[in-house]
Amino acid sequence: MRTLLLDQATWDLTKDASGNIAVADRPYAIAQDVASATRVFLGELWYDTSQGVPYFEQILGKAPPLEFIKGQLAAPGLTVPNVVDVQVFITGFVNRSLSGQLVITDDRGLTAVVGFMSLDELPWYINAAISYPVVM
Repeated sequence: MRTLLLDQATWDLTKDASGNIAVADRPYAIAQDVASATRVFLGELWYDTSQGVPYFEQILGKAPPLEFIKGQLAAPGLTVPNVVDVQVFITGFVNRSLSGQLVITDDRGLTAVVGFMSLDELPWYINAAISYPVVM
């Protein structure tokens, strides 16, 4: 599986050393695609408005149960090809900012970890560049 590599700071396309559009391979590609899927707000994806996390409708400013939030964050990751499991671990909740990790397992048994945290400018910023321990 390959995907277009996104710059970690801007979440935009980036170039490789030859000046071409950069691409990523497994396991990074899967982790980045899960991170991207989890960042989509419900209704934001113009070609399929049924996809996305209901941040405005059911999460932000609503104080839902933690298990509900975890389920909503895991669900988009399971739509990514080759992903068989996404576990959500919440590591902090300070000043209305939630932080944690998504632990992703693909169909080869490889595990990737994606960290996320809430920022004032971007309610959910997910960084696919944390660490990728390989489990064999």
